[in-house]
Amino acid sequence: METLISVIPVYFFIFLGLTLKKKFKERIDEKSYVILSFYFLQPILVFWGLTRAPIDYAFIMSPLIYLYAVFSVVIVILIISKKIFKDSKDRTIFIAVSLVGNTGNIGVPLGIALFGEQSVPYTSIINIANMFFIYIFSVYFFAKDSFTIKKSILSILKLPGLWVALFAIIINHYQVPIHKDISKILQMGAYAAIVIQLIIFGVYLSELKIKAMNWKLSLHISLVKHILLPIVGVFFVLHSDLNSYVASVVMMQFMVPLAVNNVNLAALYNCKPYDVTASVLVSTVIFSALLYFYIHLIKYFLGDF
Repeated sequence: METLISVIPVYFFIFLGLTLKKKFKERIDEKSYVILSFYFLQPILVFWGLTRAPIDYAFIMSPLIYLYAVFSVVIVILIISKKIFKDSKDRTIFIAVSLVGNTGNIGVPLGIALFGEQSVPYTSIINIANMFFIYIFSVYFFAKDSFTIKKSILSILKLPGLWVALFAIIINHYQVPIHKDISKILQMGAYAAIVIQLIIFGVYLSELKIKAMNWKLSLHISLVKHILLPIVGVFFVLHSDLNSYVASVVMMQFMVPLAVNNVNLAALYNCKPYDVTASVLVSTVIFSALLYFYIHLIKYFLGDF
């Protein structure tokens, strides 16, 4: 029950965004929120997460295992995408979106609810790994339909989150102290990033028409996100040498629903943002239905936490 209660604020802010758009309509410019989030608040979240705890073995291995599993599934979906989808933008969304989980907005608070505050460094670093995947892999696939390969790579290099992450790793590696007042400002910015992401999702959700949803795309994405990726993720976690606590945290991050950041990218590169919103909605509903079973699955393999 405590776990289910912990995700109530997530749905509250989504509903807030939906209500705001319904009430104010054209006075709410969703792309302005996307730009604010992607270019300003997200880099703050990246820096805050990467400077939360000193770098140790578990801190390094947890995101690596996450990425091993994700890129293993990438190979599979690259092979099957052309057989499933004829439309090039549907293929792009399927490849770029299917593996981008909500490791920040849901993963971090859910980790606190299940494992306590000591899980934050691990959920944060996995969230950063997920952001690297977004900035490099997903951005490339979204951009390639609109730009040449050279311009796609340049668009990745222009993303502030990538450079902020590298800077944060250097700060953490050399143990440069961060003043407590600055740390508090960073924390405020990080939480603001989470809130604005959920509101953006609600804003796009308000324009969604269920009858016009691309169900084929949404259900195939959810099949990858909620069945294939968790299976591969469990395999990698069980064959790692992480302790059961950290392994449980990593396993949980494979199971979270699709990230709202997917909507940001689709909007920035004009790649069917409402179809992506629909996929995120379907994934979130499926996650809510499977959450109880996911928790017992983690306990079955790794014991109580």
